[in-house]
Amino acid sequence: MWLVVGANGQLGRCLQDVLVQKNVEYVATTRKDLDVSNSDAVSQFLSTGSFSTIVNCAAWTAVDDAEEHEAEALQVNFNGPRNLAIAAKNAASRFIHISTDYVFSGDASTPYTVQTPTAPLNAYGRTKLKGDEAVLEIGDGQFPVIRTAWLYSRYGKNFAKTMTGRALQGLPVGVVDDQVGQPTMAGDLALLIFQVATAETFPSVIHGTNSGHASWFDFAQAIYESLGCDSSLVTPVASTQFPTRAKRPFYSVLDHSELMDTSITEMRDWIDALRDEIPHIMHYVKNEVK
Repeated sequence: MWLVVGANGQLGRCLQDVLVQKNVEYVATTRKDLDVSNSDAVSQFLSTGSFSTIVNCAAWTAVDDAEEHEAEALQVNFNGPRNLAIAAKNAASRFIHISTDYVFSGDASTPYTVQTPTAPLNAYGRTKLKGDEAVLEIGDGQFPVIRTAWLYSRYGKNFAKTMTGRALQGLPVGVVDDQVGQPTMAGDLALLIFQVATAETFPSVIHGTNSGHASWFDFAQAIYESLGCDSSLVTPVASTQFPTRAKRPFYSVLDHSELMDTSITEMRDWIDALRDEIPHIMHYVKNEVK
């Protein structure tokens, strides 16, 4: 039986979809069910069930708020995975932790490998990195950390759904074109997680993003085009026009070469994933508008 922690998020929901498709029994928890920052609560919860695999999708993801609430973000992004990793080790369970591209500085010009030194720009990145380090140490490399970026899906609030809503209304939008990364469909990431969990061997750190790269402007244009909408309504702007409390990395492309010589398949190109997911996003957006 699997345990999905952070079940209400878009990745948690997509992972549940995959487990249903694979006929895998699972328990899914939200923060109301399990406060991962409470070590006693985590230990007690894991002792009540026999979980073969535990996946931590829970995180403090409010990047700007973390600048002013780093201590609170640390509770979720560091103490949470540390508590889960300790309890998983005690229960002899597999444990997989989801991390972020924000552990890097964002000033590179070539894709980051898993060996690239980390240097987070902001409080969110710092707290996530501390969580990664704890998991890697506790699991002695056997609890993989999967870094992802620019996550979107039909679920929750995300960039792709926001752009879809604008496109369907025929509205213009200005989108930054000086930040480059990898739009990543949460459903594809969920499938990668399942592969990792069922593989005999795996790297201790994995880059879980769709292949290729794009700017936010490119991503928005592709969304408009995939919906059959006028992509000229999307105009490029500099990130300085959208000042934020937390610094964002300008370059967040992750290299996948750690998956060579493993049974784990590199995730497909981001544009192919978007074309598959956009009909579902459109359906959800239309129903949410109603």
